[in-house]
Amino acid sequence: MGTRFLPATKAQPKEMLPLVDKPIIQYVVEEAVASGIESIIIVTGRGKTAIENHFDVAYELERLLESRSKLDLLKEIRSISYMISVSYVRQKEPLGLGHAILMARDFVGDEPFAVFLGD
Repeated sequence: MGTRFLPATKAQPKEMLPLVDKPIIQYVVEEAVASGIESIIIVTGRGKTAIENHFDVAYELERLLESRSKLDLLKEIRSISYMISVSYVRQKEPLGLGHAILMARDFVGDEPFAVFLGD
């Protein structure tokens, strides 16, 4: 468990800390998309469900934005969910970067891959 960003990370993962107007991990995913990557796997752990929620569809929020005619913001929110195919695997114990990469082995197979770090 990292302590450098406490207390800001007491209840949210470092990857979800905002950098200007977006969480850090969104910049990482956007960079992957800009690099031509079409699908990613995010290795998560205990207390990191906010990451999955961020890239999931937010139907209630979308309806609210639509009802308030905030169409530019609605378009931006929708783009987060559809910019790339995202899968998740949970690392049950924080055993280091090598172990986290190994957790994605079945997803990657023999294909080339890149490692992006959002924390």
